[in-house]
Amino acid sequence: MMMKTIAFKRFLGVAALAAFSAVAALPVAAQAQELKIGYVNSERVLRESAAARSASTKIETEFGKREKDLNDLANRLKAASDKFEKDAPTLSEAERNRRQREVGEQDRDLQRKRREFQEDLNQRRNEEIAAIQERTGRVIRQIMDSEKFDLILIDVGFAGPRVDITKKVMDAMNNTK
Repeated sequence: MMMKTIAFKRFLGVAALAAFSAVAALPVAAQAQELKIGYVNSERVLRESAAARSASTKIETEFGKREKDLNDLANRLKAASDKFEKDAPTLSEAERNRRQREVGEQDRDLQRKRREFQEDLNQRRNEEIAAIQERTGRVIRQIMDSEKFDLILIDVGFAGPRVDITKKVMDAMNNTK
C-alpha cells in the first residue's frame, strides 16, 4: 500500500510538472506566431546583385591585361619547348643543356608569375567580397529596422520563400550606393 502511495505521488508530481510546462509554453507559442522572420541567401547576393556584377567587371578589367600577358608568356614557353624538343637530337650536348636550362627557367618564371597573379586576384576578389558583405549587412539592418523584423537569418539550410528577403535586399542595395 505504501508503495502505491509513493508511486501515485510521483505520478501526480510528474503530471503537475507537465501541466505547468504546457501552460507556461502557451504564451511562448503565441509570441512565436507573432515573430517576423526573414532569410537572406548571401551566396545569391554575391552572385546576382548589381554590386557583385560591378565588382566582377572591375576585377576583370583590372586583371585582364596581366592574364593576357601570362597567356602570351605561356604560349611563347610552349613554342620554345616544342622547338627545343624538335631541335634536341641535332644540338651539341652543351647547346642542348643550355637551351634546356633556359626553358626550365622560363617555366619557373611563368609558374611564379601565375602564383603571384592568382594571389593578387584572390586578394582583390576578397576585398570586393568584403565590401559587398559590409554593404549587405547595412542594408539588412535598415530593412530590419524599417520593416520591424524580429530576426533575419543569413545562410540557413532550408527556408521557405515566404521568409526569403534576398531579392528585397538586392533591390535595396541597387537603390543605395
